[in-house]
Amino acid sequence: MEVKDILCGLTGAYGVSGDENCASAEAKKYLKKYTSNIKVDSFNNVIAHIGKHDKGKKTLLLDAHIDEIGMIVTYIDDDGFLKISNCGGIDRRILLASQVKVHSSITGEQIVGIITSKPPHLKKGDEGKKAPEIDNISIDVGLSAERAREIISLGDRVTIHSETRQMLNDRFCSKAMDDRAGVTAILWAIELLSREYGGNLDEISLPFNVVVLFSSLEEVNIGGAKIASYRIDADEALVVDVSFAHTFDAPEHKCGKMGDGAMIGIAPTLDRGLSDRLIKLGKDRNIPHQIEVMAGKTSTNADAISISRDGVRACTVSIPLRYMHTPIETLQISDIESVSTLIFEYIKGGIVNAE
Repeated sequence: MEVKDILCGLTGAYGVSGDENCASAEAKKYLKKYTSNIKVDSFNNVIAHIGKHDKGKKTLLLDAHIDEIGMIVTYIDDDGFLKISNCGGIDRRILLASQVKVHSSITGEQIVGIITSKPPHLKKGDEGKKAPEIDNISIDVGLSAERAREIISLGDRVTIHSETRQMLNDRFCSKAMDDRAGVTAILWAIELLSREYGGNLDEISLPFNVVVLFSSLEEVNIGGAKIASYRIDADEALVVDVSFAHTFDAPEHKCGKMGDGAMIGIAPTLDRGLSDRLIKLGKDRNIPHQIEVMAGKTSTNADAISISRDGVRACTVSIPLRYMHTPIETLQISDIESVSTLIFEYIKGGIVNAE
């Protein structure tokens, strides 16, 4: 199995914030190859202990969030149209006339729908020049109100229909690269450990305790990471997420470059010593990497994990991503591999702060 196979399997799984069951099950399936110590908690967090754990060792947490952005059904009107709201920061500009899937909690079906759009011939004046507010958006599922209410429940989640596709130059696009790409990077790092130490890692003594967390609810309130990191009580954390890759219409100094490798974070809320060790490791091992400087909070799980209990030394290691929070999030496989290799080398070397 290659990196792209894991990525396609994960991005194809459904998992809008607060309803991540399917995505969590898919991630758990991959983890079973490496450890038997896996659980999915009541918040859909996937937590796995990698290798033998010893109370005398330091604990390193590897985190990536498993949820994706989407929508939630708030009302079914008397004509059978669904009213919705957003789960996470969805880009409203791309919604009109999109094909969607309504994930029915009643039947388990994925019901195809279309986000309604008034034909341009019927628009007047400035109508249509701005993206509509989410409260003014409806979904047509082709059903009467009576039938829609029989098979669709208020609170059911909605995703834009978008298959994962391979592009030229080792690139892929999908609706859920944020952050299934981060989950993929951690899984591939564990795969590299498995190849180094031999198969299942349950009986292997790694340089320190490793805990994998695929966390829920990041797109709405970072809730999964808050809950799980308190329970795990790690010494250090590498938080793998996506960050902005440069496009022609974006400020270059605020973006990473696709193909230039892992984006190692530096921020007031991150541990500078950990950032510097990762940068040095990237240089020493010739691992493609670049530096991402953030002036305040990172807007990732690192913000919650770093202040869990009495504090966790945390650093972000991000994957450059174009077109974030759209159905065509785009990345390059080599950047995922750079993140994986950096994590693998960090674990292998046991570079955990000894203080």
